[in-house]
Amino acid sequence: MLEHFFTCPYCWETISMLLDYSVNQQKYIEDCEVCCNPIQIETKFFNKELIDFQVYNIEQ
Repeated sequence: MLEHFFTCPYCWETISMLLDYSVNQQKYIEDCEVCCNPIQIETKFFNKELIDFQVYNIEQ
């Protein structure tokens, strides 16, 4: 697991999430730990290294 810090697209607070690098590419929804709004998260790993990380406001 890898801890990654980013800014919530709703409340603009810096939050962290544990990312699973055992799967090379993931797309899922998780709630912000501060404002509880749903965030779409997309990750890409290569050799256990994070090479792409995107977060999206799903209520647009």
